[in-house]
Amino acid sequence: MTHRPTITLLLSLLLLSPKALSQSLPDTTIARIDQLLSKWNTSSAPGCAAGIIRDTQLIYAKGFGLANLETNTPITPSTVFYMCSVSKQFTGYAIAMLVNEGRINLDEKIQTYLPWLSDFGGQQISVRHLLHHTSGIRDDIWLSDIYGLGLNGMLTEDQAIRLLQKQRTLNFTPGEKFSYSNSNYVLLAEIIKAVTGKTLAAYADSAIFKPLGMNATAFVDDPATLIPNRALSYENGKNALQNVYTLGDGGLFTSVNDMARWAANFLQSHPRAGTTQDITLMTTPGKLNDSSNITYAMGIDILPDRRNQRFIHNGGLAGYRTLIMIYPEYKLGFFIFGNGGDGDISNKLNQLAALLIPDHSEKKDAPEYPTIQIKHPDQLSKLSGTYVAANGYKVTITYKDEKLYLNGSAELAPEAENIFHLVARPAVKYTFTNHSVSLVSPVLTQALESEKIKEVALSPTLLAKYTGRYWSDEVEAWFIISLRNDKLWIHDKYHEPVEITLAGTEHLFTGYDFLAHLMALRDKNGVIKGLELHSGNNANLNFYKTKM
Repeated sequence: MTHRPTITLLLSLLLLSPKALSQSLPDTTIARIDQLLSKWNTSSAPGCAAGIIRDTQLIYAKGFGLANLETNTPITPSTVFYMCSVSKQFTGYAIAMLVNEGRINLDEKIQTYLPWLSDFGGQQISVRHLLHHTSGIRDDIWLSDIYGLGLNGMLTEDQAIRLLQKQRTLNFTPGEKFSYSNSNYVLLAEIIKAVTGKTLAAYADSAIFKPLGMNATAFVDDPATLIPNRALSYENGKNALQNVYTLGDGGLFTSVNDMARWAANFLQSHPRAGTTQDITLMTTPGKLNDSSNITYAMGIDILPDRRNQRFIHNGGLAGYRTLIMIYPEYKLGFFIFGNGGDGDISNKLNQLAALLIPDHSEKKDAPEYPTIQIKHPDQLSKLSGTYVAANGYKVTITYKDEKLYLNGSAELAPEAENIFHLVARPAVKYTFTNHSVSLVSPVLTQALESEKIKEVALSPTLLAKYTGRYWSDEVEAWFIISLRNDKLWIHDKYHEPVEITLAGTEHLFTGYDFLAHLMALRDKNGVIKGLELHSGNNANLNFYKTKM
């Protein structure tokens, strides 16, 4: 695309014009916004910068709190923040531009562009799968928890690529479900480099940042890079190290003033960077193999807000918290960047948007959740026990005073003989059948099935069968399980020993977030030959017993 410096300069001046700021919002509205963000209006703590854009005008831009606690440097609209996962939309837009130029095929297998990747047992992963987080590829940041970080304590681009090169299995069949993984966008950055001969940093600078006049914006993958006007990261009043320097999934540094230029690109009939076709492609949500829709598009979520179209993405790492929301129908964009680890950032931006975006949601009466009287309440005791899902979700059902309780204290109310809902959250339902329970919740895309665990006596002889050294080629990492004082313990070279608890004989739960749930792998004689990780969104990663 031809760069038109005069137009870009005029846009830059318009975006930052005090006159435009003063004319676009009533003083009463500005006062209400200031009040919403007043908790960060301090001269002794981290804070945030917030901005609102209408059409091409930055109608609100202010900083609150400190960018640097040691130098007492205040946050301003020019302060540069690490964007965390808000970076992904720039990667997605770069891919959209290259697709519409005919240089990338969304349905091409990714090995065409990245021949160094495994073929994952013949499973076909397309560029489209990466964009929509439906590839099944494990998250590189999670993998680094097992593999370990470099000597400098950082996860760099090179280390992430090394980890991804070694992967041979997937969490699930590509296209089967949505599962957010930073690795997808690390690989998209590598595809951009393979196609253009430029790093994502260089390509985005020439194709996006320069045309938009985003002069304080850059992708950075070197921890030693000096970044002028950077807001440092804090949590709980202490320094919080930003220890991830990968590209595509993150890596972007920018300010409120520059982000306004990016948001304006969505709201103009003739974008300054890319085309309307690029924006349309980028904001088209994906589909699963069964043709069901997901909300995630290309680095941006398409999530309606009170029946208004909204493009949204958040991010978080160390003490950085970032969020951008664009309402194309109203030509309004909202963004907020924090450096104090405060999750209230997103709540405040939603409240801020509610001041300017009308509520078109239908007014509905609260749903009713009828209950029944169980004819034979003593039969409920048969449902008590521990239930475990394949992903490690575990619940304990107890029977007391003719009622069922979830995990000891959350009462379950019967809707039918075998269907119960949480009294505190009636939309969350548990259906019991034979020796299993099915969980349905508004936050789940499909029911979660859990099997009832048969309790066994955990003798020292039984526990000893789990001990040993376990190794995985895919993460080049080991851990050791040992038996001490009739209890199982696990440790690796990076982490102190923690106790293992068993659910039955097949499920091991550790105190490590990254190895929370392991399942026994047995040979034909029933002897444990390894452990398979199934924890949250991560699955099918095998660790095999080796000699000590």
